[in-house]
Amino acid sequence: MFPFANFTPRMALILAHDLLAAVAAVLAAFYIRFEAPGLAQRWHLLLLLLPGFVLYSAGVFSIFGLYKNKWRFTSLPDLVNIIKVSTVLAVTLLVLDYVLLAPNIYGTFFFGKITIALYWFLQVFFLAGSRIGYRYFRYTRTLQHARRGDLASTVVLGPAADAEVPLRGIESGALKRIQVIGILSPSRADRSQSIRGVPVLGDYDDLERVVQDFADRGTAISRLLMTQSALAPEMKPEVILTRARRLGLTPMQMSLEESGAALRLRPVNVEDLLLRPSAKIDYERLEAFVRGKSAVVTGGGGSIGAEICDRLATYGIGRLMVIENSEPALHAVLEALAAKDSRATIDGRIADIRDRERVIRLVKEFKPDIVFHAAALKHVPLLERDWDEGIKTNVFGSINVAGAAAMVMISTDKAIEPISMLGATKRLAEMYCQALDGDLRVRTAPPRPPMRLIAVRFGNVLASNGSVVPKFKAQIERGGPVTVTHRDMVRYFMTIREACDLVVTAASHALGPRAGDTSVYVLDMGQPVKIVDLAERMIRLLGLEPGPGGIEIVFSGIRPGERLHELLFAADEPTADIGVPGVKAARPVNPALDTLRARLAALEQGLGRDDREAIYRVLRDAVPGFRKEAV
Repeated sequence: MFPFANFTPRMALILAHDLLAAVAAVLAAFYIRFEAPGLAQRWHLLLLLLPGFVLYSAGVFSIFGLYKNKWRFTSLPDLVNIIKVSTVLAVTLLVLDYVLLAPNIYGTFFFGKITIALYWFLQVFFLAGSRIGYRYFRYTRTLQHARRGDLASTVVLGPAADAEVPLRGIESGALKRIQVIGILSPSRADRSQSIRGVPVLGDYDDLERVVQDFADRGTAISRLLMTQSALAPEMKPEVILTRARRLGLTPMQMSLEESGAALRLRPVNVEDLLLRPSAKIDYERLEAFVRGKSAVVTGGGGSIGAEICDRLATYGIGRLMVIENSEPALHAVLEALAAKDSRATIDGRIADIRDRERVIRLVKEFKPDIVFHAAALKHVPLLERDWDEGIKTNVFGSINVAGAAAMVMISTDKAIEPISMLGATKRLAEMYCQALDGDLRVRTAPPRPPMRLIAVRFGNVLASNGSVVPKFKAQIERGGPVTVTHRDMVRYFMTIREACDLVVTAASHALGPRAGDTSVYVLDMGQPVKIVDLAERMIRLLGLEPGPGGIEIVFSGIRPGERLHELLFAADEPTADIGVPGVKAARPVNPALDTLRARLAALEQGLGRDDREAIYRVLRDAVPGFRKEAV
């Protein structure tokens, strides 16, 4: 009669309740319409009809899935479903009444139109009333439990449609230890209204007045919950944050974990307001690509590597090996992954990618489907001084990983027409991956080679180790000054999460049927940002003013290996739209693998002799645009 797959005892109880409600609605309708004498007159035939009607009702309830919905979350769609069920059953009784009208059966109407109409109303009432009553009971109990603890008095900023979301979260118990005492909405239509029992007290400009009014009545507002619309650039959130901090309020925002199970509040970070909207990520595509696979992440303890590990675990990776040469960093990322409680089998190994035999042995034994190569030395001024270490790690370390498995190498915008050792080493590693990938395509029969080697190129990420945002934040908290290298310095920025999601997206394209010969992917970084503008906005977002009397900004000068503007594509590097939001493809002419190997051999010889001039000569010959002299 109904599908038994995943049928639980709770569902059985709900179904039993609904069937009893159906019987009660029929009996009550007869009693109200005909009273006791009329009911007694029809009792014999009614007893014959009720068992069949109960079985039929069970089928209708099953078809509409009435027993599947949790009562504590009863909503308008559930009530509409109840009306549909009641209507189907009432129409069934109407049809049955005309069947019983036949002279050789009952001879007259058994139910009657008034009885059926009464039944319909009673059926809706019995099914919906119990659910609404239970939801109200759970709602009051949740509020009682919440009031036993210390509640943070909170004002919500946002229009009614957005403000209702956290109010629902509080009612369901998803958001705890918070009491919303008012709403500030930019919409005039919301003024003097009430949203789920919480009054709309005014506009954003009324924040100071509302805080003072409640303080005069003995209630101290401690939090300001900003909805997504309140954080939109056109609402000037930096002004709101400045006022909130001056009033002693903690700005919060609501976030939903991607599992859909955890709704939580978190502080509004400066990074949340510094960027353009993130690219639209196709999470279903990423889950389909990652789920059940095995992967290795090199440099898994760094900012990018750790986030890639987190994203892979989120999307359902089957097995994951984290390779890291720093023991504390490896321990930290393994602890973080364990806290996610994912079903992945996770292993962490201490290894240096410069140790070719160990890296190849670990990867070959693990047998991954894909390797995300995030291990690298990335600090521009340090690599200008310790150039040999950059070559050993960024070039030969990458070659070691490429010799082990299919690989996605994390590259940088500094690899285009490079003027730094970081850029040159990364571009040379890119070129090796392109050449090896091209060689595999030539030597492998269609439709595609058994392994791919690709590079994903992007610029700076916010809040990563060594990036300017945490550096500026620390300088501002110390009272300044904030140090900017040059007034005209410009950089691309994106969040770590967006960058890593797009890296996995690029990998899914590269290993898909439409990849073609694309071996270098470039993430859409949006518009470049002037570093001095970034510094000034950060200062204002933290409630201060840049300049004399506030937080001073000083210019320290361009450091070795830096340039004012970064590039994402070389001048002679054609680009292609691959139909994936946030990701483009670069299609350079593949360098000859034999030529590259000869230059790499010369590079290795130069390292062995500590001959910096020879090394720079090889890099100038191999890397397009690199013209730097050894000093």
